[in-house]
Amino acid sequence: MLVKYWMSTNVITIDENESLQKAARVLEENQIRILPVMRGGTLVGVITDRDVKRASASDATTLDAHELHYLLSRLKVKEVMTREPITVPDNYTIEEVAGLLLEHKISGVPVVDDDGKLVGIITKTDLFKLILALTGARNGGVQFAFQIEDRPGSIKEVTDIFRKYGGRMASILSSRDRSPEGYRFVYIRMYELDREKIPKLKEEIERTATMMYMVDRSENRREIYV
Repeated sequence: MLVKYWMSTNVITIDENESLQKAARVLEENQIRILPVMRGGTLVGVITDRDVKRASASDATTLDAHELHYLLSRLKVKEVMTREPITVPDNYTIEEVAGLLLEHKISGVPVVDDDGKLVGIITKTDLFKLILALTGARNGGVQFAFQIEDRPGSIKEVTDIFRKYGGRMASILSSRDRSPEGYRFVYIRMYELDREKIPKLKEEIERTATMMYMVDRSENRREIYV
């Protein structure tokens, strides 16, 4: 899951000498939160919707609407932008990017090539799209969550049971985070599963694992077990 496969390559940018008013308009019209700032063809900073709001709020209590509008038209992007922004190369993994966004509490980062040239941007929205793609959630199906022993072969034991009941396995996710010592959580999404076979399927799974929940979005059905 490399950045280059998930980043946006049609990047909207703004020149450092443009007004803050224009930056605010570009952010709003394109429904984005971060704008790379350019000097010629070189990335020199980023400006976010938070930066615009902060600059506006600093004088909002003392200026009327007309005066505030004038102030934003006079302020330049370069006066408000974050200089030397955090960037990532396109061969970073999505996990590395998520860690950076979380650590620095930012909504996105520009993507640059080996020469520092802007080639894309990746944001929290792109990460949300990835989550939906990895889980197959957009296409409905039934998701099963359960807790199993953290040992070699334990996931295969459960997936073998699912295969006996037909359907298509859309995704398998697994994590040790927040699970009891010696166990892991596993999440499996199934498509085209015969709903009449689900009770029997659950019975067989429970001989090997502890069921946590089942969510059937197609039929708006949720069963929470623990």
